[in-house]
Amino acid sequence: MNLLYCGPIINNIEINIIWCIYMLFIKNHIFSCQNMNFSCQNINFPTLYRDLHVLYIYIYIYITACLKQFYLLHIIISRFDFTIMNSSNHRVITCKCAVVWKSGEELKIEEIEVDPPKSTEVRIKMIYASLCGTDVLCCNGFPKPLFPRIPGHEGVGAIESVGESVKDLKEGDIVMPHFLGECGDCPNCKSKRSNLCHKYPLNFSGLLLDGTSRMSINGQKIYHHVSCSTLSEYIVLDENYVIKVDPRLPIEHVPFLCCAFTTGFGATWKDVNIEKGSTVAVLGLGGVGLGVVEGARQKEATKIIGMDIHEMKSEKAKIYGITDFINISEKSISELIKDATGGLGVDYFFECTDVPQLTINEAIQSTRMGYGTVIVLGAGLVLDWQMSYVPLMFGRTLKGSIYGGIRTHTDLPSIIDKCIRKEIKLDELLTHEVSFNDVNKAFEYLKEPNCVKVLIKF
Repeated sequence: MNLLYCGPIINNIEINIIWCIYMLFIKNHIFSCQNMNFSCQNINFPTLYRDLHVLYIYIYIYITACLKQFYLLHIIISRFDFTIMNSSNHRVITCKCAVVWKSGEELKIEEIEVDPPKSTEVRIKMIYASLCGTDVLCCNGFPKPLFPRIPGHEGVGAIESVGESVKDLKEGDIVMPHFLGECGDCPNCKSKRSNLCHKYPLNFSGLLLDGTSRMSINGQKIYHHVSCSTLSEYIVLDENYVIKVDPRLPIEHVPFLCCAFTTGFGATWKDVNIEKGSTVAVLGLGGVGLGVVEGARQKEATKIIGMDIHEMKSEKAKIYGITDFINISEKSISELIKDATGGLGVDYFFECTDVPQLTINEAIQSTRMGYGTVIVLGAGLVLDWQMSYVPLMFGRTLKGSIYGGIRTHTDLPSIIDKCIRKEIKLDELLTHEVSFNDVNKAFEYLKEPNCVKVLIKF
């Protein structure tokens, strides 16, 4: 008698499983009969076979159903995973961000929609952000009163999704979003004399390169801040504005290189090339000013004069290398500098405050006649001011700067290497840390004289 024949032929896997269970049942049944001292004559074989046949049918149905369900489940799961992976690239994400609705108002934590990245764009899940003086200006309408807007241009995050044409970045990469790009082919990039790329410019329109925003709230467009808007849990920008981070650099230090400190540091060897033995004055000892001090020290300037209205900032500045500190609340800046340099003035004067309109003329007169240079690194809400041109006629130079002249893809890696080798003390910049929900507290900390950089954790 063929005990296994009971109907439709099923696949080998099912047969093997059913056969094993079936034979195990028979063995256990006979074994149990023998242990109970039954003789074979007491076994009703027709009833046994009938019971086994019924058992077989139940086993067949159960195992087949399990196997079919497992196979079906496997297909569903595999397809579901694939759907999730793709939907991450092609779906709108709802997340929290800090929005400024009107000039001068506090930021509000809102839920917004962030679009998926377009062809050459990436979407980044933010991990840390930090604040710079420009973010304060942004909240007050600089350089254009575009609202509602999400401020922030310093931060670090992980790439969540990429557009189909993105080549050098992938999901999971730890990256630094930036407000400057570098194509390598435009006239400015080819000249190697400027970091202001024509193809990927510093963008004050509040929109991305295609003239649209990737962020909205209840259907209302939200403006970006210089293509970044890092005070959002997710951001979207073109891949050229994104720099992959060396994993040897502590992730919490990455935001400090996005703007302020690098602007000051880079200006000492890209905007001007400080010669060994030069005299340097630095007005404003925040993140930008400390970057200048560090750069001037590494360029072996003989005298590095730090200036500020807050005496306590001198201690932090000494760590980075100032040789002299001047409290500018005592006399005019030019008089104080002339007193400190034997009446000659300094070779290089770096203006790093948010009120350049109040100091620019004094800065020019503080430099050496014939070849003194003033580099303006600070920005303020007053966009126009009066300037006396006569001191410039005596051979002095007034120069502006964006990001210290640093090219994001060509020059920035060398600065990151210096940080990895501990040639730059980034850890000394961190003075305060807050959670993202307390972002307004971070702006309050910026007003305190002992504050240099505030780290915001998402």
